Amino acid sequence: MQQATTLEPLSWRATLAAYLNLMKPHVTVLLLGTTLAAMVVAAGGLPAGGLILATLLGGACAAGSANAINCYWDRDIDAIMARTRSRTLPAGRVPPAHALVFGLALAAGSFLILYRFVNLLSAALALAAIAFYVLIYTMWLKRTTPQNIVIGGAAGAVPVLIGWAAVTNSIGLAAVWMFLVIFLWTPPHFWALSLVLKHDYQRAGVPMLPVVAGERETYRQIILYSLLLLAATLVLFATQAMGYLYLTAALLLGLGLLVLAFLLAREQTLKRARTLFWFSNYYLALLFAAMVVDRVLR
Repeated sequence: MQQATTLEPLSWRATLAAYLNLMKPHVTVLLLGTTLAAMVVAAGGLPAGGLILATLLGGACAAGSANAINCYWDRDIDAIMARTRSRTLPAGRVPPAHALVFGLALAAGSFLILYRFVNLLSAALALAAIAFYVLIYTMWLKRTTPQNIVIGGAAGAVPVLIGWAAVTNSIGLAAVWMFLVIFLWTPPHFWALSLVLKHDYQRAGVPMLPVVAGERETYRQIILYSLLLLAATLVLFATQAMGYLYLTAALLLGLGLLVLAFLLAREQTLKRARTLFWFSNYYLALLFAAMVVDRVLR
């Protein structure tokens, strides 16, 4: 692993920003959004404020822990890739050992908060998600197989199980389908990004699908997973977990994603790949927002 050659003293604000950067807050916010949505769906409305606060705080610590340890382990390839070389560790803002301790401390904090103020099941799920993301995805899959994103995407889908468990102390069938929605959303989302960053991943030796199998196969896989994703979203309506408002949103968003996937395959441009990547972010946020509204208004 590469390490920064120098570490310049930072102000307390810069130090705080450096540690927050390790937590990848833009990713964490999306995960917390799906957690809250699952809580609302499970409760049939807005749960108690204290429960929401404890669950989201514990979830933020869990996501931050996984991301910080990921930054520690991947600091060598992060220093090579243009997209990531300005992150905290490649930029030399924090010693690598400190980042690792920070990540482990967040994991412990997550478990304690969820166990003490929520329930054991949610705490165990959070700890399992951290372990899966770090041990299975980061340390193994990411550097060994183009299926890294497909399998590793399970870690990013666990927050809905945590949110559901926080309210019900169980895992319901609807929660499993919400998990599957995020699981199937992850490949087209990240493969669109990997098309844009293909040469970056190639230079870093990360076997992303466009690098290993080529762009044509990546387009095909994006369309396939977009179709599977649309089908999975409709199951929530078919099982009566969601109503017509959600169905309308799922169809419009799913067809929008499919149209962009087919346009990408036809035009094969980086502009189309970027558009698909950014739309996929809004897709997930709006889909889960529709779940919340549908559940509250039913």
